[in-house]
Amino acid sequence: MKIIRNETLDQIKARIRQQTEKTTNPMIESQVAAIIQQVRELGDEALKAYSKKFDGVVIENLKVSETAIDEAFKTVDPKVIAALEQAAENISSFHQLEVQKSFEDTPRAGVLRGTKVTPLAAVGLYVPGGTAAYPSSVLMNAIPAKIAGVKNIIMVTPPQKDGLSPTVLAAAKIAGVDHIYQVGGAQAIAALAYGTASIPRVDKITGPGNAYVATAKRAVYGQVAIDMIAGPSEIGILADESANAKDVAADLLSQAEHDKKARAILITNSEKLARSVSDQVEKQLQTLPREDIARAAIEENGFIYLVDTVTEMIDLMNDVAPEHLEIQLKNAYDYVDQIQNAGSVFLGRYASEPLGDYLAGPNHILPTGGTARFSSALGVWDFQKRIQYLQYSQEALADDASNVAVLARAEGLEAHARAIESREN
Repeated sequence: MKIIRNETLDQIKARIRQQTEKTTNPMIESQVAAIIQQVRELGDEALKAYSKKFDGVVIENLKVSETAIDEAFKTVDPKVIAALEQAAENISSFHQLEVQKSFEDTPRAGVLRGTKVTPLAAVGLYVPGGTAAYPSSVLMNAIPAKIAGVKNIIMVTPPQKDGLSPTVLAAAKIAGVDHIYQVGGAQAIAALAYGTASIPRVDKITGPGNAYVATAKRAVYGQVAIDMIAGPSEIGILADESANAKDVAADLLSQAEHDKKARAILITNSEKLARSVSDQVEKQLQTLPREDIARAAIEENGFIYLVDTVTEMIDLMNDVAPEHLEIQLKNAYDYVDQIQNAGSVFLGRYASEPLGDYLAGPNHILPTGGTARFSSALGVWDFQKRIQYLQYSQEALADDASNVAVLARAEGLEAHARAIESREN
């Protein structure tokens, strides 16, 4: 890995920000716009045509039958089923703590204010296909939606020449997904946003995907809600001389193997650790089954930043705002309050990032590309909305009417003032 030393904090921050600058691809945007328009006009016919064109699969029925799901479940290794069920239990217990409740108050006589928390009616979950199957993403998407009270959870996933992953279908069954459709890419996002004869329109779309999926989500936002525009996976690690170089290298590679564009960053104040981690990364790369992917990510987006103090380390990492942040410092928990920007934080040697990916309970659908500065992990709150309500008595209105009218007229909105004053007669 590249070790960056002898640069000022400002120089390093500029380098980091350059790495995460958002760009769009006009060619992809144009292609996605055409796909969305075709789905709006032709519905299921377009979905089937795109499946043949992009996935090389001829689809008769877009919807996956309950029988097919049950049969797939039976073929999955019982050990995998047990692990999925344990993960589901942990994810459920964690996300139950996020449930928001309606509230009501009466600040004074005659005034009632409140907020009603209600679930979204229907949500669409996008589960990628491609180079790997992600049953864990099914659990992370569907379980918070189920806890929120969503009544119609619809999953879409790209069709495969050899059939859908039985493990993905098993995860959907465990998580309580209501309907599954074998359709992927930008066309799946369009179907969820606008509806077709087979696929109902939803209120929100969640889940990661490739550049076409991300572009389509951006394009339909406003027609439906979306969770986020997810980018390549990333990990940031804060480590001092107490950290184990082998562990740090292994955790960096755990994200690098996802994608050739994944980011892996170590910030340390120990030159010895920096050199040891760099050596370990190279050593471990040589035995990884996905070496070509991980090596490309490390060579392009893998950096070790060497600075003087822990304070500088944390300052820089808050600028990175990583999707996953590991703190491998002495007394790691003591630094939590200093972390301003991160999707999910892992404390100490034994809280390795894959715990969060699969089993521990916190969600693994996280903000990427520096967006942890203003957004958060997927949670129950993403599948709920809040409706405010207000009630005034005649006497309470009389107390506030003059001030409302004054403010309305200050904004040049006479009809607002008159609407209030009409109640005084």
